[in-house]
Amino acid sequence: MSTNVRLHGDSHTGAIEQDSSRVSTTQGTPLDVAPLGLSAKPSTDAPNVPLSSVEDAGYRIPPAAQPGYDLPPEGRTTLEDGHDRSSLESQTDHSAHSAPMSRVTTDADGNTYPEGGLEAWLVVFGSWAGLFAALGLVNTIGTFQAYLDNHQLEDYSSGSTGWIFGMYAFLTFFCGVQIGPIFDAKGPRFLVFAGSVLVVVQMATLGLCTQYWHFMLVIGVTGGLGASLIFTPAISAIGHFFNEKRGVATGIAATGGSVGGVTFPLILEKLFPMIGFAWATRVVGLICLILVIISCLLVKSRLPKKPASKENVLPDFRIFGEPKFALTTAGIFFVEWGLFVPISYISSYALAHGVSSQFSYQLLAILNAGSFFGRWIPGFVADSLGRYNTLIATVALCLVCNACLWLPAGDSVPVMVVYSVIFGFASGSNISLTPVCISQLCKIENYGRYYATSYTIVSFG
Repeated sequence: MSTNVRLHGDSHTGAIEQDSSRVSTTQGTPLDVAPLGLSAKPSTDAPNVPLSSVEDAGYRIPPAAQPGYDLPPEGRTTLEDGHDRSSLESQTDHSAHSAPMSRVTTDADGNTYPEGGLEAWLVVFGSWAGLFAALGLVNTIGTFQAYLDNHQLEDYSSGSTGWIFGMYAFLTFFCGVQIGPIFDAKGPRFLVFAGSVLVVVQMATLGLCTQYWHFMLVIGVTGGLGASLIFTPAISAIGHFFNEKRGVATGIAATGGSVGGVTFPLILEKLFPMIGFAWATRVVGLICLILVIISCLLVKSRLPKKPASKENVLPDFRIFGEPKFALTTAGIFFVEWGLFVPISYISSYALAHGVSSQFSYQLLAILNAGSFFGRWIPGFVADSLGRYNTLIATVALCLVCNACLWLPAGDSVPVMVVYSVIFGFASGSNISLTPVCISQLCKIENYGRYYATSYTIVSFG
């Protein structure tokens, strides 16, 4: 006979729950178990049912439900205050939402994770929608720059317009140094809402810009702040619901940025000649509005809120004193430094080598299509073979791709296409795996702080 017992209690009572679905006879037929919430001691807020009357009714009382029964040492863990609890389910302040035991996992700090369920996957979907809007626009940098270089900002060099989009990418990651601690202390709701407002304002006003400083303010500053306010909470919130499956869950959410990077360039390429720059950007803004509403409704935290003290909401650069974290941040810095060059200049490169403007926009979409698969497939591999191992392999593939395909590509359109697909796949894992690697270096309640602080340094690349 197999019995699954869960013991919950404080210093006064220990309620023992009997899972009747796990009780069977040696012949495989289920036994009758009393359909009562039995307790080892009488409770003042529930009727006291004698066990003898239950047995007389034809039910069998398992040994664990008998008065005075105590679990063997191997079946329980001891808390610091001397109380016993079942090792079958860790009861911590972080397990506010229950999940079936077949899915729940526990980390080394005693925090429990549902590893699935409707609520957890809705958070992933909300993060996906938010990253679709925020990172989708960041991944459309090449399309915007190629258009502005030939229209509103044609009197400026590509290096000058590049500062606009450099500021955009910089603020997307730099502002996390403050956003991360606020997320850990107060949750994601306000942050995602504020970022959503800025992203929509960015796209609604972009069509009104005519001067260089207009684009710097709207794209570089407003867009960068908005993307950062969505990006950090959307990634970090997933870590509250997944531990063993964190790689694949984060990868699925991160594909939102790739889908946006495919969708937005194609939409803009079609709409620019049809309705003009202003209305084309407003159409994209409407799509972003729908996406960020979904994100605001679904992205949430499982951890209790912390007091708004300086220790909880202000940046703490002392964490760089941890060698593993410092080395990981340095590695991510150099990787990001190289990865954004092709994303920013692939369309301009194609135009400079005689490729049509229409196909140059599509080339960025092809790169982001490869990135879609590169964000979730390595997540499956990483959860099995190791997050750092997988990230190192994909970064090495980026290096080989740049050296063997892009440098000798010249005017060859087929080589440009092959390069875009392979580089997109290899670079896609950087967004999905770097936060998961960082999460291995800290407690989950500090995930936002560590992840965002790391990317603050990375933003200078």
